[in-house]
Amino acid sequence: MKALIFNTFGGPEVLQYSEVDNPIIGPDEILIRMKAIGLNFADIYRRKGNYHLAGKPPYILGYEGAGIVERIGENVQGINIGERIAFADVPYANAELVAVPKDKAIPLPETISFNMAASVLLQGLTAHYLTRDSYAVKKNDVALVHAAAGGVGQLLVQIVKLLGGKVIGLTSSPEKAEAAKKAGADFVFLYNDDWKSMVLEKTDGNGVDVVYESVGSTLQDSFAATRIGGTVVFYGMAGGDPAPVDPRMLMDTSKTLTGGDLWNVLKSHKERVNRSNELFRWMEEGKLKVSEPGTFELSDGQAAHRFLESRRSTGKILLIP
Repeated sequence: MKALIFNTFGGPEVLQYSEVDNPIIGPDEILIRMKAIGLNFADIYRRKGNYHLAGKPPYILGYEGAGIVERIGENVQGINIGERIAFADVPYANAELVAVPKDKAIPLPETISFNMAASVLLQGLTAHYLTRDSYAVKKNDVALVHAAAGGVGQLLVQIVKLLGGKVIGLTSSPEKAEAAKKAGADFVFLYNDDWKSMVLEKTDGNGVDVVYESVGSTLQDSFAATRIGGTVVFYGMAGGDPAPVDPRMLMDTSKTLTGGDLWNVLKSHKERVNRSNELFRWMEEGKLKVSEPGTFELSDGQAAHRFLESRRSTGKILLIP
């Protein structure tokens, strides 16, 4: 099979589209012929060597995608050859064929395309637990969403609105601000504005109920924009490491800092399927709209990585085998 591989850490230029051995499935795995593969910032961090990678080179990136069952392990029941399957947390996805553990296989309804599934699952499940578990959004809550035009950001905006909340979005450019507004944000401010003052002004000086913080370096500013007794959910650091938080500040302001990691939530097949089905239902009902993804051939992986790193994208980027 063909796969996007790399042997040394570095820039996009280390990626190669090469022939490698087909995966050998175990008795509890299925073999998926990939139709669409999600590209995420975690892939960039792993390519650079910032995130741990198991095994030895050649490395294959990718954790998310959708395709068709081509082979079934001897212990697998309830899944048939030819079925449409998606997954959000299976390694080595940047390839034509992927071995998927049966417990991580998510049945894909006919109403959801391969591209939409690969666009929504990882980021959609992230937005789902952030708004259901990390901080359960209630009617009339006001949420501040960082990077509101990004893949997770646009989904957060929509789910907060779907749950009855209001959204203030933050983006880095007027073009991205338009994308956040299109997703449903009530107000959108730019990072180079005095956005903390603007947020306080829109909340009568009180601050928001919850901040979904994915930038990292803006963590202290997020606290400044949060009401007394409010919550900051820290789930990413795309803009750099956060400054240390003084617990006395938390005590004095009754504010809460909580972390969020998807892998602490997706602990069972039932959890994966139930959460995914809610996302799919929202999509089928038109309550959750996923913007048309940007697509690159898997063989053009270098160009796809460069585009994602440029931060010019406003939605999901897919690799197509």
